[in-house]
Amino acid sequence: MTRRNPYLFGALALGLFAALPAAHAASGSPSALDRNRELQACAAKAEANPDGAKADARRWQEQGGGDYARLCEALALFHGGDFKAAGTKMEALVPTLGRDDPKAAASLLGRAGWAWLRAGDQGRAERLYGAALDKTPGDVDLLIDRAFARAEGERFWDAIADLDAALSRDPRRADAYLYRATAHKALSNYRQALADIDHALELKPGDPEAILLRGNVKAMGGNLPAARDDWALARRVAPDSEWGRAAADNLARTAEAAGAAGKDKAQEKKAQ
Repeated sequence: MTRRNPYLFGALALGLFAALPAAHAASGSPSALDRNRELQACAAKAEANPDGAKADARRWQEQGGGDYARLCEALALFHGGDFKAAGTKMEALVPTLGRDDPKAAASLLGRAGWAWLRAGDQGRAERLYGAALDKTPGDVDLLIDRAFARAEGERFWDAIADLDAALSRDPRRADAYLYRATAHKALSNYRQALADIDHALELKPGDPEAILLRGNVKAMGGNLPAARDDWALARRVAPDSEWGRAAADNLARTAEAAGAAGKDKAQEKKAQ
């Protein structure tokens, strides 16, 4: 499983940091609003052109852009694939940019957690998600993200506990049902996994990722014909997606295996 749009870094500047300069704006400070607008522009550029945004951020720092410029550089580093540096810079900004706003601090901590997870440090990511949840207890997205980090560390029951908590707060999160199904699949709890996939598909009919996963669970449970039906459906629904291609690969592999098994049986009969 992959976490779908866990943090859209363009939205980070537009959503989280729209609130940060509020105190300055209330006192009539135009510079705070200018910095926020520049951060939003830099965040958008970071997604499309990380190297260009990084250069802009460093020039901005030289011109006195301060923490806003450092955040812009962190975004550019993340989109450029330097996840450790991005996570480190995000963490360092929490005491200042998140000082007076628990939601801002939690959002920064969560984004740092995602960067460290992408860097392969599941333990550090989980600690950051925990710190973020201390700031905003019960945050559904943070619970889902911590569950994802725990699953990466093969702590599937802990992941399920976080997903249970997330779904108790928002039972319409199809992604949470899907992640919980994946955790149950890893634990060979196929009945529970299929039930969660059914919930996900009720909320998001025709989702090729859910259909592919349902086929995989059925195959692992020993029902290959039903699994092949799901893989064929996933391929029809989204042939050019990663899930449609994976379904096509599953169909090809199982067909090849069935053909090889048929040849072996034919040879056995001849030998008799």
